[in-house]
Amino acid sequence: MMFRLFMLFVFLLPVSPSGARETVVPATDGALIETLKTAQAGDILRLMQGTYFGPIVIEVPLTLIGEGAVIDGREIGSAITVNAPDVTIEGLTVIGSGSGGDGLDAGITLTKTADRTVVRGNTLLGNLIGIDVHGAKDALIEGNTIVGRQSARMNDRGNGIYIWNAPGTRVIGNDVRFGRDGVFVNTSKNNEFRGNRFRDLRFAVHYMYANNSLVTGNISEGNHLGYAIMYSDNVRIEGNLSDGDRDHGIMMNYTNKSEVVNNTIRQVNDKCVFIYNAHKNTFTGNVFEGCGIGIHFTAGSERNEMSGNAFIANRTQVKYVGSKWVDWSVGGNGNYWSDHAAFDLNGDGIADSAYRPNDIMDHVLWTQPAAKSLLGSPAVQLIRWSQSAFPAMLPGGVIDRAPLMQPVRPEIPVWKEIQ
Repeated sequence: MMFRLFMLFVFLLPVSPSGARETVVPATDGALIETLKTAQAGDILRLMQGTYFGPIVIEVPLTLIGEGAVIDGREIGSAITVNAPDVTIEGLTVIGSGSGGDGLDAGITLTKTADRTVVRGNTLLGNLIGIDVHGAKDALIEGNTIVGRQSARMNDRGNGIYIWNAPGTRVIGNDVRFGRDGVFVNTSKNNEFRGNRFRDLRFAVHYMYANNSLVTGNISEGNHLGYAIMYSDNVRIEGNLSDGDRDHGIMMNYTNKSEVVNNTIRQVNDKCVFIYNAHKNTFTGNVFEGCGIGIHFTAGSERNEMSGNAFIANRTQVKYVGSKWVDWSVGGNGNYWSDHAAFDLNGDGIADSAYRPNDIMDHVLWTQPAAKSLLGSPAVQLIRWSQSAFPAMLPGGVIDRAPLMQPVRPEIPVWKEIQ
């Protein structure tokens, strides 16, 4: 009886001028699933306040709008699966994904036929993966709040947003907390991650084999690692913040021909930046402040340009073990070093003496940690005095031939709460 009344209510609704139906779907058992079975391309389904039990599958291009509606997947697969292009999902609370599916059960899954889907302004709570863009092209994930699981070990949780082979996906203005990684992108290209906030995660943004993409204006707070760019080329990392992350603010591993511009990395317990076997990258206009190590680069990382950055109050400004000199100035423009006691007699903003962040004893201590017990000995002090008096004794390493007298201060992104 209730279902017949519901269908009569649906048929009496007016048809929009475009020919698409706008249907108000009541929160009664099975109503949404039955409506989806007969939905036509372009339909607008408005869900009333209440809980709609799934899982549900969308097979035609339509708009699903919630006004206080909850989709509960009942821990069976993905709560919502989209198999059609040009779908919009907006204003829902999505809970109750499964915990299997080869680890791919999600609050919302966009399959490879879900091109140009828009997922906007939803709240996804406690799902294995928040949103899985699995092969869909040109999707927009915007303004969602995603709170992942906290029960399992961090590495066993799902990601907030998982992107696999989904060129053109844009992830903009989302708030992601808990779970494993905020955004994990694998085998994709031409993606944009802009203006998101990531907290209490393993990695805020995790790139694997993802080229020609943009990471800009994001905030990483209190994660194990901020921005992990791995096995990727031509990535632009611009204007992001890493604040209080544990291990690294930015890690570049087998990443080449990328740009790291105007980022602020501060108060990271271990390293502001870790560069491993990464080549031909450009770092400019960044602030590395209050970290254990400003930049640690190793494993033959070469032809990386460093200029216009500020290294402020890091316990060790640079860690580099090598026998050749690496010049960190470009076109007569170097970097700012807070521990460089320098003069600028001609007032051109460039220090009158070069800066060398490491000496022979640094190299000894990094390769032979037991030598730390000798740090206060007269012999070590004599070696360090001799190097300062006779720079030709230095064994190689980083040299900034044009250090700056004033630090850069790029604009720091500020989070605005999602309305």
